[in-house]
Amino acid sequence: MEHLLHNPVFNALASGDALFAFGNSEVKFFDEEVSPFAGIEDNTKDGFTKLAGLLPPGRKMLYANPAKIPIPAGWKILADIAGLQFILEDYKKQGNQPAQPVALKKENVDEMVRLTMLTKPGPFNKRTIEFGNYFGFFEDGQLVAMTGQRLHVANFTEISAVCTHPGYLGRGFAGALLHHQVSLILNMGQIPFLHVRSDNERAIELYKRIGFKVSRPMNFYFLQKA
Repeated sequence: MEHLLHNPVFNALASGDALFAFGNSEVKFFDEEVSPFAGIEDNTKDGFTKLAGLLPPGRKMLYANPAKIPIPAGWKILADIAGLQFILEDYKKQGNQPAQPVALKKENVDEMVRLTMLTKPGPFNKRTIEFGNYFGFFEDGQLVAMTGQRLHVANFTEISAVCTHPGYLGRGFAGALLHHQVSLILNMGQIPFLHVRSDNERAIELYKRIGFKVSRPMNFYFLQKA
């Protein structure tokens, strides 16, 4: 049996994120305003064809898989991103945190979308905040760093949207937010995990310092029905 995080999107939609799930027992997807992700149950035949029949016209899809995949019939690839999946294994707890991040709410969504458009940590839309537990730091009334949670796969919770405004790098915001998220997740009795582009060396070094270990490659495909 494959590890649950081998197929994180489908397994999230079948467990901790079931309230967001559309589809059926073989293929599942989020409302695009929440997330572009869609998943296919392991060993499902013609999964992409089945997804194509369920997704609304013009809908773009983000698909994650540890292995490289060929272009599925009836789809075109808009982007192919090589990534890594990390799981927290040996947490290096931080000492006293100089400042506590602020809980982000619906009234912050426009700022959150602008920050993610600038920093490109991954897809973020108007309803992504509904995954919960988004926190950030403000400077002079401006949101300059944030992170939150996304996929909830059984007893695993994903840290996502880790981003800092380019003008505020090097001030420890990302590290403080990550430690805060790790503490939240561990206190819920969950295991933190996350995904990162394989070429994002700055982020990878930070994750390793905190105690995250690579669990597997994870390739991300932005697809659109041809």
